[in-house]
Amino acid sequence: MLKPGVNYHRKGFGLKDSIKDELKSEYESDLIAFIRQNDYQVKRGDLTVKLAEAFGFCWGVDRAVSMAYETRKQFPDRRIWITNEIIHNPLVNDNLKKMDIKFVEVEPDGKKDFSEIGNGDVVILPAFGASVEELELLTSRECEIVDTTCPWVSRVWNRVDKYKKSDFTAIIHGKYKHEETIATSSRAQHYLIVQDLDEANWVANYILNGGSSTEFLVKFKEAVSKDFDPAVHLLRLGVANQTTMLKGETEKIGKLFEQTMMRKYGPSKFDEHFLSPGDTICDATQERQDAMQKLILQDMDLVVVIGGYNSSNTGHLQEMAIAEGKSAYHIDGPDCIKDDNSITHKEVHGNEEKLTAPFLPKGPLTIGITAGASTPDQVVAEVIEKIFSLRPDCE
Repeated sequence: MLKPGVNYHRKGFGLKDSIKDELKSEYESDLIAFIRQNDYQVKRGDLTVKLAEAFGFCWGVDRAVSMAYETRKQFPDRRIWITNEIIHNPLVNDNLKKMDIKFVEVEPDGKKDFSEIGNGDVVILPAFGASVEELELLTSRECEIVDTTCPWVSRVWNRVDKYKKSDFTAIIHGKYKHEETIATSSRAQHYLIVQDLDEANWVANYILNGGSSTEFLVKFKEAVSKDFDPAVHLLRLGVANQTTMLKGETEKIGKLFEQTMMRKYGPSKFDEHFLSPGDTICDATQERQDAMQKLILQDMDLVVVIGGYNSSNTGHLQEMAIAEGKSAYHIDGPDCIKDDNSITHKEVHGNEEKLTAPFLPKGPLTIGITAGASTPDQVVAEVIEKIFSLRPDCE
């Protein structure tokens, strides 16, 4: 792994004072501050909005965005790149592009095009981290690397590295196309990615009862390490995770594989075949999930979840609301709410936007609102104002 040095920066550049006013004007909101001070709710006319008690920018995201702004200050005349979106929020990424920070293009097959990054360019690694292969490429070009990887992600990497050194396969609870999971799996010697409890149960059944290795490899063709052999690489397991998954599901998957290996090998040989995963769901993700659970247990007519459509932690908040029987709309910003009382939104596990009309039914309404860890307060405030603008007596 890279170590801090002349061309590697992990702690920023000590320029926070020079960017704090810019960050405040672009991402903070007086309205959100007011709502927080008033028991997390605001009422206008016959509409009541209730905010989750934890939402929006987490410490890791705030750190990543701040470091990106500092980088432009530190290198005003250098070409600066980001290997992916700095975070999953369109407003933040658009603001960085306006600062002439370039984004590595992602090709239709998901591969990134690093061809334009030149020797000595400055490259920012996003909060999700970067793969080992990307780091090796950037190092070979003597790039100045600014690493904003969230410490919670690094914590998972340390666990995966432990599995690698002990010759254990990493079972990663995550989405195989997600940048964080790609970066995590690149640090494993052998890995298998399971997206949910259903897939984990399928693997557990295979371990206990056997099956077709061909069927296994077809089912997980995009989610296993090179030359993965179920007969060999499911003998010794450790569980890791994408830090933004549902904590309850990650815990169930960890317990499932623990019980599976106990049944398969018995207490005397259990430690030879399973390593305890520990707790590697990020605190901020858990705080937002806990706050969402508290919010959706209240009486309300619908829920709006705000965040980038490719934001894993935002999508899970929507899943929680739907599981509780609430009507829940995942939007990426205020422009999704139209003046004609329609709304474009993403459905759970959907890839395309859906148009729903009408959005707000007639009569008094209570609306719950939360936002993923990459969503600035200003975006949440603009969504609230847009909702109020749909009712003339609420403006």
